[in-house]
Amino acid sequence: MRTLFIFVASILAVFQLAAQTAPGKYWIQFTDKNPSAFSIDRPGEFLSVRALERRERYDIPVTEQDLPVARPYMDSLVSAGAVLLNRSKWFNAVTIQVTDTTVLDRIRQFPFVRQLKSIRTIKSGLFIEDKFGMENECLQLNHSVTDTTELRYGQAARQIGMLNGHVLHNQGFQGQGMVIAVLDGGFTNVNTNHVFDTLRNNNQILGTWDFVNNCPLAFNEHNHGAQVLSVMGGNLPGQLVGTAPKASFFLLRTEDAASEYLIEEDNWVAGAEWADSAGADLINSSLGYTHFDDPSTNHSYEDMDGNSTRISQAADIAAAKGMLVVTSAGNEGSSAWHFISAPADADSILTVGAVDSMGNYVLFSSTGPTFDGRIKPDVTAQGSLTAIAGSDGNIYRGSGTSFSSPVICGLVACLWQTNRSLPPMTIIQTLRESASMSANPDSLYGYGLPDFGKALFLLQGINPVRLEDESLLRIYPNPFSEAFTVEFYSHDRQDLTVDLLTVNGRKLLSGTYQSGYTSINRMEIGRYSIFPDGIYILRITTGSGGQYVQRIVKASR
Repeated sequence: MRTLFIFVASILAVFQLAAQTAPGKYWIQFTDKNPSAFSIDRPGEFLSVRALERRERYDIPVTEQDLPVARPYMDSLVSAGAVLLNRSKWFNAVTIQVTDTTVLDRIRQFPFVRQLKSIRTIKSGLFIEDKFGMENECLQLNHSVTDTTELRYGQAARQIGMLNGHVLHNQGFQGQGMVIAVLDGGFTNVNTNHVFDTLRNNNQILGTWDFVNNCPLAFNEHNHGAQVLSVMGGNLPGQLVGTAPKASFFLLRTEDAASEYLIEEDNWVAGAEWADSAGADLINSSLGYTHFDDPSTNHSYEDMDGNSTRISQAADIAAAKGMLVVTSAGNEGSSAWHFISAPADADSILTVGAVDSMGNYVLFSSTGPTFDGRIKPDVTAQGSLTAIAGSDGNIYRGSGTSFSSPVICGLVACLWQTNRSLPPMTIIQTLRESASMSANPDSLYGYGLPDFGKALFLLQGINPVRLEDESLLRIYPNPFSEAFTVEFYSHDRQDLTVDLLTVNGRKLLSGTYQSGYTSINRMEIGRYSIFPDGIYILRITTGSGGQYVQRIVKASR
């Protein structure tokens, strides 16, 4: 696998001068950033404190790539008659709109406009599907369900529980301090919907922007982003609780639901750069691109190599800036195309496919591998009949990899929260190792269903695959004064007998617990101030006959 911080030299050499990305809209690249008012020696002028902290944490240098696009160059385009839409510091480019194509002739004469080779012709003639795919087919849920989980997930219990996400949540890791940028097609009623009351009341929505219209977000463009957000940030106990209910969010509209043009990739690039500068930790992108309203700009399967499309290049650059990008594989699995879409082919991001509530592959989920033979998707989660919130505040079930992606993204935020010093690729690799098909990944499931309980152990240096290893048993605090907690990882659903013994083998306490399947089982033991200070033995006997023993010390304060 290619490493995270490799930049391909051809990133700035694949697009045509003034390449049309939508009717009347064009992508222009510049030769340099020389007339800049900014300097990499003063990064605080163009990067937020959080963005700089991220770079320092992962030893990522601030480079010329981080410098804003030169203002004099943009002003010259405007003076020539162009309207500036978006800009990209990573590609040193801008998106403009012109109503008179003679403006382009004037722009071509500017010495700072990069002279590039003509863009290669892309095969056309394939179909254009509804960009949001299956997830528009929603079933409303008006009934409640019995839910005994600590956070009372309601309808979301299965989609979280099947990944052992509750293990993180029950230990207090619910996204606190993590910032997720949601790049999507609109966030209808997020400013009023009671599903997001907690986000609003606790100031967990940190910022918004509409990159389609280059204006503040209006909260009435499309409900897709709101549905995606609800999977992570919804918080209605007993009805729907998301995978990262205490995380904070940037809401960025980059997708125009009314059309499908290449400019939406430009919008995505601008959104990712905005998220980077603002200090986001993760990006969730429930978007993907293969075919457009202008067939001459369609992508081919050969383009799904991680380096050919602008959006996939940008996704890898975002990862190189220390963000963890989570994206949908796509909903093309049952179509003639059937492969993943861009940016799902990027090699340094986490691509998510879809399964049903029983963990079975669903036919609409786009498949791998990438054109250059890499495993995609990376992992899977429930994307069939996933619990989501509608713009009316009711709970529905929708289908699409658009929803399996935020299931994973929110839990990744909670996992990463446990150890912020670890770089994004370590988190991604740990999830692959924890997953149900880690030893035999394929093009449908990738590495399979990640186990976030197991991943937590792996990040702590404990490998729960080794069942004979006593590191499966963890006791804390040790020494204890009155009470202590026992954690035991079990691969099977079975009875666990827990005994507290003296060093001479005399049994003081005994209890039986029912373990979950592939789960960390947490048992509170206490309060036993009546026992004298000293050394004791805690023993766990499994239903399969295994025994795990650890010494524990009682020491009064």
